[in-house]
Amino acid sequence: MTFNYDIIVVGAGHAGCEAAMAAANLGSRTLLITMDMNKIAQMSCNPAVGGIAKGQIVREIDALGGQTGIVSDKTAIQFRMLNRSKGPAMWSPRVQSDRMKFIETWRKIIENTPNLDMWQDVVTELLYNNSTLNGVKTGMGVEFFSKAVILTNGTFLNGLIHIGKVQISGGRISEPASTGMTEQLRDLGFTTDRMKTGTPVRIDGRTVDFSLLEEQEGDIDFHKFSYLPEVQRTLQQRSCWIAYTSEEVHQALREGLHDSPLYNGQIQSIGPRYCPSIETKIVTFSDKTSHQLFLEPEGETTHEYYLNGFSSSLPLQTQLKALQLIPAFRNVHIFRPGYAIEYDFFDPRQLHPTLETKPVKNLFFAGQINGTTGYEEAAGQGLIAGINAHVSCHGGTPFILRRDEAYIGVLIDDLITKGVDEPYRMFTSRAEYRILLRQDNADERLTKKSNELGLATQERLQLLNDKEEKVTEIINFVHNFSIKSERINPFLEHIGTAPLKHGVKLYDLLTRPHIDLSLMSQEIIPLKELLESIQERKDEIIESADIEIKYNGYIKRERIMADKITRLEDIRIKDKFNYNEIQSLSTEARQKLTKINPETIAQASRIPGVSPNDISVLLVLLGR
Repeated sequence: MTFNYDIIVVGAGHAGCEAAMAAANLGSRTLLITMDMNKIAQMSCNPAVGGIAKGQIVREIDALGGQTGIVSDKTAIQFRMLNRSKGPAMWSPRVQSDRMKFIETWRKIIENTPNLDMWQDVVTELLYNNSTLNGVKTGMGVEFFSKAVILTNGTFLNGLIHIGKVQISGGRISEPASTGMTEQLRDLGFTTDRMKTGTPVRIDGRTVDFSLLEEQEGDIDFHKFSYLPEVQRTLQQRSCWIAYTSEEVHQALREGLHDSPLYNGQIQSIGPRYCPSIETKIVTFSDKTSHQLFLEPEGETTHEYYLNGFSSSLPLQTQLKALQLIPAFRNVHIFRPGYAIEYDFFDPRQLHPTLETKPVKNLFFAGQINGTTGYEEAAGQGLIAGINAHVSCHGGTPFILRRDEAYIGVLIDDLITKGVDEPYRMFTSRAEYRILLRQDNADERLTKKSNELGLATQERLQLLNDKEEKVTEIINFVHNFSIKSERINPFLEHIGTAPLKHGVKLYDLLTRPHIDLSLMSQEIIPLKELLESIQERKDEIIESADIEIKYNGYIKRERIMADKITRLEDIRIKDKFNYNEIQSLSTEARQKLTKINPETIAQASRIPGVSPNDISVLLVLLGR
């Protein structure tokens, strides 16, 4: 019996699910292979989605027609918009999710998607015929044939779990590792290395004294991930709780450091600098007498809690002793200790911008296999890999997002240009055009592109068109509506802002920091009537208009900067030079350019070790 597909996706984590959905929804006959169909899109670490810059990625996935935002909204038990005290370029949505409902919701979506099949098994090798990739072979000995393969193996490739001196082979706790694939890929010319990540202890909430913790409630407003109006939060909302370590806790942890895999030589691989274990914190920040911890619920009704900030690979007894020195956890019972896990990843500089690998045609990598960390980074890569695998099978233009178009574009460009020396995590600081890449305007940036591709539906496009029409109507109104100083000054003085010396357009008044459309509608009847005429998505539309008005100058200036760089993105140099023969380039530039073979001048300029003078040399050689 022969099993034939267009695309095979290996691994049903966040990258694999988005990859499989994108490929299937575009029309490719797709197979998703996973070790356990009951753990599709498992939240291996924190049961939360979004956060600083990560939330922007989820909104981009939704704008492109992906599923992560929809699933996150439907299974949210708390929502918060982070960084609200800063400008809108920094606002980042985040939800706490019900872990089990997250899996259940994803599985329901996948099972009801046309063109998409599932198979429960482990993939052990890639199949070749005359040096052409044509499928995979599984642990059961089944051979599946396809035109393209997407590997989204997460932490399963030769995964090794550490709890103190105890070592367990596994990709996650109680789940087996995947072996054989790394060795085959290395033989095919891939460069591989090891990374390390970790997860905290899970706590029984019935044994916690919540009266000794600081409560952190969620936001109750219109914000969410999905742009679809019908997708709403319906689950019971729950609080998170804040605790603090102490010097006494730190001393208990120090006493166990000799048994820590991180410090006794047991773990040699690269760990995440931006999400350090608790033992790393007390060593690196030895002057700190306290560290903040977040006790976060794992579901709508469960007693299980996740202790964010207490990731550890220390022995069980050390973790428990330190926890019980925190007053709220004096009588704590735990469901399982924290642990560290080592796994194989591949140098992402071996990828094209489409996430197709350079050594093997029609083979794509997405997620932690590329050296990233985080559900959101994985899901974004999976979506792009799924789209481009479909394009590779059926023809069309590769789908590549620029750095000024999406955080996903920044993520992929960073990976393929700079590589990784630690697990890559997205931050707003990595994006040079973050005023353009706000969480509120992901639909404006991406939905039209995705609709042209065939992924974002006509419904999404119509929602975008309606929103843009209403925002334009509001902005035109405030540009043309005049306010007399004697009419509005009493109100301005009442709210504590400077009175007007003469009449102005409403637009000019709205550029003040503490004045917005909703506030001014209390005083200006025509504005109030205009805003009340907006029925569906009213708050979202008003917020978008407010941002466009207040930050218009910054947005225009950043757009001009981005357009200048985009001209360099249009100058293609891939395969045009033998860099080793260009003696006017620096030695390091010759080496780096030869290894990466950048697509454009702009990408070449972002390679570490390639100087502005080297770029000038290339432009001269191009006759520019």
